[in-house]
Amino acid sequence: MCCSGFLKMMMFVFNGAIFLAGAAVLGVGIWLKVDSGSLLGLLETVDSPEGLFQLVNVTYLLMGVGGVLLVIGFLGCCGAVRESRCMLLTFFCIVLIIFLVEVAGAIILLVFNDAADTLLLSLEGEVINKIKVDYGSDESMTSLWNATMDTFQCCGYRNYTDFTGSPFYVNAGSLYPNECCNATIPLMQCDMYRASHSSVDGCFDRLLQLLEENALIVAGVALGIAVLEIAAMVVSMILYKQIGNKA
Repeated sequence: MCCSGFLKMMMFVFNGAIFLAGAAVLGVGIWLKVDSGSLLGLLETVDSPEGLFQLVNVTYLLMGVGGVLLVIGFLGCCGAVRESRCMLLTFFCIVLIIFLVEVAGAIILLVFNDAADTLLLSLEGEVINKIKVDYGSDESMTSLWNATMDTFQCCGYRNYTDFTGSPFYVNAGSLYPNECCNATIPLMQCDMYRASHSSVDGCFDRLLQLLEENALIVAGVALGIAVLEIAAMVVSMILYKQIGNKA
């Protein structure tokens, strides 16, 4: 009886953590989806390589995984409280599937990480050309770039020269977006002199930097979730067996 109560408590702990993790993943997925200033939105403006364009679908994957984690957290708690073998078995199967998907996703991310620089470099010519043609004339594309540069504190694809010759540059009298001139330069008009003396990173260089800086955090969170899922599966099967023996 004491052992059974301890296992039930452990199920609450594991599934509470899984439930919170699911809420966090779901929240991140929703944020990426509704954030029109995200760099993911820029991928829709160019003919991206297939591997890189699939990043746009990451938002749906995050929302799906987050929603499923919420469901299995609920199933685990209810199955333990009601001592339902059906719910515990369903819980185990769903967690196992999620765990296998996460392992496959981790492998894909590792493979993609090695190819990220090559894929981003392959986009350089097309993205810069689109900036020179549409920035300042296409309102949607201009707003998207402005939001991206403001959010990530970056300028253009590589640097301020990406805007040279664009409709904005021509109409503004050889000026660059204000985001291309940082606080180290007195901000009056962002001309070539001020832009060249500002140390503002390109947006995709900045993206790679952010990914590298947060790689350990992402890996730690993923490992923690995986450990919780394994522990929850073990406990659910022990409870499943105990309930069967009582019957």
